[in-house]
Amino acid sequence: MHVRELLDLSGRTALVTGGGRGIGRHLALGLAEAGADVIVASRKRANLDETVERIEQEGRRAWAIEADLAKPEQIDALVAEVGRTVDRLDVLVANSGFAWGQPVLEHSLAGWDKVYDLNVRGTFYLCQQIGIAMKQAGGGVMVLVSSISGLRGATDAEQPSIAYNSSKGAVVTLTKDLAVKLAPFGIRVNGIAPGPFVTDMMDHMLGDPPKYAEFRKRVPLDRAGEEDDIKGAAVFLASDASGFVTGHTLVVDGGIMAR
Repeated sequence: MHVRELLDLSGRTALVTGGGRGIGRHLALGLAEAGADVIVASRKRANLDETVERIEQEGRRAWAIEADLAKPEQIDALVAEVGRTVDRLDVLVANSGFAWGQPVLEHSLAGWDKVYDLNVRGTFYLCQQIGIAMKQAGGGVMVLVSSISGLRGATDAEQPSIAYNSSKGAVVTLTKDLAVKLAPFGIRVNGIAPGPFVTDMMDHMLGDPPKYAEFRKRVPLDRAGEEDDIKGAAVFLASDASGFVTGHTLVVDGGIMAR
């Protein structure tokens, strides 16, 4: 098969959670540009509508579904709505996540639970329910979005968010275990671990040139990631180009983890 065919997602349908903004929007647009129709889900409808509009500008079909993935009943409703919307779901990109933190010796259990309810429990339950549908359909692809924060430790001065960091580490392990357990059903499971990207979460740094210059010293490629830096990763992992890849988390971080 020609490599362009391997990367072609025409005729396939994807669900991208957390697709209303930031990296989730980048991933959704990348899949659409590769030919997929895309369902985007998030808590805020206004953000979703903008993503849908941009996908439709690519000539693809798009749908928006409001859902809080920290709540199992809303995951159930999301999966049911997906089933009513499309005949088959080929790709799941589980991108929804919540970042919050306190210094480790002050970190509240309530804050810990809020992070884990979405980042770990919600991600698992979504994959479980979508996995049931994919098994019945004869296979599919899952891409779980974690973070390089889940691959290393950090001081409180660097990143006072032990719940977030460890939750993303859990997603990396979840990716591996799901890959092994779902392989017999024709379901591949891989992950993406982004480093720092230009999103609204980085506005405070981008608007402070000295702080941004200091940040860039930690990145071998000397910048933060942008939309074009992440879209290809999603397309590769969602497409037949990665047909013999499962259980792998692809680091997209400008070289930070190579140090």
